[in-house]
Amino acid sequence: MHEAKVKGQPSVVVWGTGSPRREFLYVDDLADACLFLMKHYDDSELINIGVGEDLTIKELALLIKEIVGFEGKIEFDASKPDGMARKLLDVSKINSLGWKAKISLREGIERTLGWYINYITSKCFEGVVH
Repeated sequence: MHEAKVKGQPSVVVWGTGSPRREFLYVDDLADACLFLMKHYDDSELINIGVGEDLTIKELALLIKEIVGFEGKIEFDASKPDGMARKLLDVSKINSLGWKAKISLREGIERTLGWYINYITSKCFEGVVH
């Protein structure tokens, strides 16, 4: 959507209907959870790391649109696959041990967008991206 915004494109296409639900975890929270578990968990049973909340792909696309400031239209291409209807982890075990994700989806997207813009800008000045 950032690229579409910069290029003045009237729309972006998202695969599927937008109805499947997905959970997203920011990478810094994943790293934090791994360190937490190395210090506080000594069991052989698998443990889920996640936020325990999900949203639809449509809600995600609208959130990204808002954060990016894209003013065009989001088009859902229902001829493309949706995938599983829902992917959500049960994080009650890790939460009961005292760990919980700290970075919201909005903040994670904002951080990622900032990194991407800085990366692209720095590469443009180096003459790598045109």
